[in-house]
Amino acid sequence: MMHIETNKVVTLSYRLTNLLTGEHIEETNENNPLVFLYGVGSMLPDFEANLHALSAGSNFDFSIAADRAYGIPSEDEIVMIPKNVFYDENGTFDDTHFQVGTLVPMSDGQGHQLRGRILEIKEEEVTMDFNHPLAGTDLRFEGTILEVREATPEEIDHGHAHGPHGHSH
Repeated sequence: MMHIETNKVVTLSYRLTNLLTGEHIEETNENNPLVFLYGVGSMLPDFEANLHALSAGSNFDFSIAADRAYGIPSEDEIVMIPKNVFYDENGTFDDTHFQVGTLVPMSDGQGHQLRGRILEIKEEEVTMDFNHPLAGTDLRFEGTILEVREATPEEIDHGHAHGPHGHSH
């Protein structure tokens, strides 16, 4: 029986909840599983550590504290952006697309992709929160390992899983 270790492709289903409140966050299943290449840094380190050495058919149930998952919310990640950044081609603010609570894909000065949540819309500026949506949340993962297989040389070279449920080019 194959065990989870570096350069194995892992297929699993899980249910992610807020450890403290029990609130449902996301869920995968056998028809739409999570498939990833283990040990290449694509997943939270504590997520991988909790799966190490498990094999197909193993169940898991573990939690990851917020500071070891997506971090603690930081005031530095809340920024004021001039409202005109959100203007459409006619120079008007599109309040149907940009409302309080909306997640907006953006990029920073270095071209990195970010997602910010609109907190407040004022006359001249929009207040946005660029903290990860799960920052400050203690996570609980419950699930089952569906398959563990050897990664192909191409998957190892590319740093991610390919195939039916993995990444395809």
